[in-house]
Amino acid sequence: MTAKKKPKVFITRKLPDQVETRMRELFEAELNIDDRPLSQPELVSAVQRADVLVPTVTDRIDAALIEQAGPQLKLIASFSNGVDNIDVDAAAAKGITVTNTPNVLTEDTADMTMALILAVPRRLTEGATVLTDRRHEWAGWSPTWMLGRRISGKRIGIVGMGRIGTAVAKRAKAFGLSIHYHNRKRVSAETEEALEATYWDSLDQMLARVDIVSVNCPSTPATYHLLSARRLQLMQPTSYIVNTARGGIVDETALIKCLREGRIAGAGLDVFENEPAINPKFFKLATEGRVVLLPHMGSATLESRIDMGEKVIINIRTFFDGHRPPDRVLPSRV
Repeated sequence: MTAKKKPKVFITRKLPDQVETRMRELFEAELNIDDRPLSQPELVSAVQRADVLVPTVTDRIDAALIEQAGPQLKLIASFSNGVDNIDVDAAAAKGITVTNTPNVLTEDTADMTMALILAVPRRLTEGATVLTDRRHEWAGWSPTWMLGRRISGKRIGIVGMGRIGTAVAKRAKAFGLSIHYHNRKRVSAETEEALEATYWDSLDQMLARVDIVSVNCPSTPATYHLLSARRLQLMQPTSYIVNTARGGIVDETALIKCLREGRIAGAGLDVFENEPAINPKFFKLATEGRVVLLPHMGSATLESRIDMGEKVIINIRTFFDGHRPPDRVLPSRV
């Protein structure tokens, strides 16, 4: 009996050693040891020779790329929670299955969201910078120096009450915040009761009444610039906004304008519209203490990356064993 042929798997970025080693054991895996972002021509070459493409959220897998894929490409096993970078409909039309890695990043992203919720009003990065870059300015403790704003007793408005939004709400409640949320569908009565959460079917009305806005919804055509210039102006001048979801959900130009004019007190951002490019106006706002900037590291724990890799492996093995992968992403229904 001949051994079963291993599928050719192309992995676009460097993954944890533990994950890459297991992929080499199970598949004919081509690795990106240098972790260099691939150009579009390099991606074209990959889809023309691989049975499986393992992209990440920074790889653009659009209809034009998928159209150039060879007939052997049958699976796009994305190393990501979201698939807004993949044209799932175009893949389905070409007979290519798409999978992702859901339910892995929830706790880590919620932790980072809570970190930003604390960092912005309490001026954590400003205080840390004084000790590292401007020690001569610090003469010791003073009752009126580096004053921030209290978290406990404030209202948080969560935009998107999915798994991550709910995890953020649990953490926020433990810090004494009052939970408000806007979602396409109301969460269960049990969840609302446990969180003592208030549901708003109108996003506009919620934005005008909360002290902190946490963006936790997925990136879709419907959520692009969901936090528009008009909506940002509904927020209170003492309020803060935190985004650990996707940069395009917030109109960055409008946000910068609101921050500069004092219409919003501050922002904590882990994601940006044109990553890895960042609007340079944000850097000036950061030096003024109006914004805390992080380089898209909300889910960046070793544990989450290993868990994501294991999900990718399970999806590939299940697919090539002739079964439906557990994390298959279905195309949209028109």
